[in-house]
Amino acid sequence: MVDVAARMGTGAGGTRNIAGTNHPLVELERELADLHGKEAALLFTSGYVSNQTGIPTIAKLLPNCLILSDALNHNSMIEGVRQAGCDKQLWRHNDVAHLEELLKAADPARPKLIIFESLYSMDGDIAPIHAICDLADKYNAMTYVDEVHAVGMYGPRGGGVTERDNAAHRIDVIEGTLAKAFGCLGGYITGSNELIDAVRSYAPGFIFTTALPPAICAAATAAIRHLKTSQWERERHQDRAARVKAVLNAAGLPVMPSSTHIVPLLIGDAEKCKQASDMLLADHGIYIQPINYPTVPRGEERLRITPSPYHDDVLIDQLAEALVDVWERLQLPKRRQQLAAE
Repeated sequence: MVDVAARMGTGAGGTRNIAGTNHPLVELERELADLHGKEAALLFTSGYVSNQTGIPTIAKLLPNCLILSDALNHNSMIEGVRQAGCDKQLWRHNDVAHLEELLKAADPARPKLIIFESLYSMDGDIAPIHAICDLADKYNAMTYVDEVHAVGMYGPRGGGVTERDNAAHRIDVIEGTLAKAFGCLGGYITGSNELIDAVRSYAPGFIFTTALPPAICAAATAAIRHLKTSQWERERHQDRAARVKAVLNAAGLPVMPSSTHIVPLLIGDAEKCKQASDMLLADHGIYIQPINYPTVPRGEERLRITPSPYHDDVLIDQLAEALVDVWERLQLPKRRQQLAAE
């Protein structure tokens, strides 16, 4: 990143169509296409923008398109659906039986776009990707998956849950971010040459905004290349997440079920959720995000813990002690089964 900034400067120089396309950017798009086993990739300024502009661009190019969206999709996907201006139907979260009901009721000849996330960041659960792809094949629908919370962290090369589950080849569009596991900035979509070229030609959020700077692209490319070959970060990440869950469960804290690195702690009260976050920072030097409405439904407010590969046993034990202290001072409920037993 430093080398490219010294050679090429800190700015992109313009939009992609007007001097903004540079060699590090083109290299990054090739790296992303390879990461997901796709023919091409297209960069955006953020993961939010890639969903917000990618989804409606694709949907508008399909005459009379019907969008079928998982009920817990991210706000960026919701905005993308809204901007598409076409018919939409919500299917109950991860409920493939409900999705099939909706697909079966639709005109077989009508273009259909199924959009969902691979890993849902508030609950930490995983989509039944193969089952969704089976339905897409059966009812002739396209698939669009958001891998934002999984790229870099899952799969033998960091291609996300779709790579881990050997499903990437079954997905039409795989979307991701460079701002989480890859530690940089930007978002992207990957797919066939024809699809990517169509979005490139018609997406306002791509055409009319400044390109990513060369130095950012070079940094992201270096991060992706490293995580394609290094397994240590992914293995350590999963080990740390498992230990956090075990330690917090042993302390009787209300850890919500999760099969991934997301560790949610249920509080169920917006004011106390904010108080808990503030107390952890002020009294213990620990920053954990409070998650309140509208990100989660009222009554499901929580603290969301996301351990990194670099949180060692001492830090995890300190976290547990701090949380127990906050729970006692705020008189928050412990695990539900413990309360039931009492």
